Amino acid sequence: MKYKMPVILLGLGVAAVLLVLGGLSLRGRGIRMAAEHRVQALLEHRRTLESQAGTSVVFLHHSVGHNLIRQGMVREKLTGAGLQFWDHDYNYEGLIRPDGTRAGYSYGIPDDNTDPNGLVKLFSQRVYDWPVNALSGLMQHQVILFKSCYPASNITSDEQLEQYRAWYLGMRDMMDRHLDHLFIVVTSPPLNPSETTPEAAARAREFANWLQSDSFLQGHPNVRTIDLFGLLSEGDATSPTANMLRAEYRTGDDSHPNEQANQEVGPVFADLILEAVQSYWTAWDTIPSGVGSRLTSAN
Repeated sequence: MKYKMPVILLGLGVAAVLLVLGGLSLRGRGIRMAAEHRVQALLEHRRTLESQAGTSVVFLHHSVGHNLIRQGMVREKLTGAGLQFWDHDYNYEGLIRPDGTRAGYSYGIPDDNTDPNGLVKLFSQRVYDWPVNALSGLMQHQVILFKSCYPASNITSDEQLEQYRAWYLGMRDMMDRHLDHLFIVVTSPPLNPSETTPEAAARAREFANWLQSDSFLQGHPNVRTIDLFGLLSEGDATSPTANMLRAEYRTGDDSHPNEQANQEVGPVFADLILEAVQSYWTAWDTIPSGVGSRLTSAN
């Protein structure tokens, strides 16, 4: 669908006015780049998504997600099932289209921070119909996955664990107001044993368990959890590295899961996305035409 000039001008005007409301703190070259990205999102991205008939999925992540998608063939599996899979890396990497090419712009995630304190700031933004801030950009997609990277699994105290719970409950309140979207919480990856302690790792496991529990999910039909922590961590409670990155999935002291991890976990991760999307569509009787059979065969 082509936009008429008055609509385009209105969109540009809204973008200019709402740059400040979007929480931008950049100056000079940075604010010019942010403005350019907003305009590109307004003119190109919204038009593209309108053609995707409710099948658009976006995954907000950093480096672990980057490697998982590419080495684990996540995009290929989801595309084969009929979904339009976008992902958003660091702001300088920006948005990646379903065909794997860079869109050339980002949504401008506040402070480029996907740790829990950054996510709660993101989910506190006002939602507009147009992608004039980061949250509104994500909300252009029907299905939104998001995760923190492995530093978030270094939960050093019970007080920090409780703060995490409070932040995610606040984010869930926002999700409750948008039942026409599916939100998939992805638990944070575990840490390498060299970068954590048994106590911190146990708290990370407790938090991942809570995100999958009825305490977090029951009564919230558009919220799902995928336990990436569990897929990557040592599950033997008697092991000295329990709840840490599994031995076969690590290289040296690095907490990034290695290629073996991504190749083994990637297809499982994609299947879990498909199951979450299918169950949501089935519950709400909103399966897009021609997609349901592809989802079933992909599973």
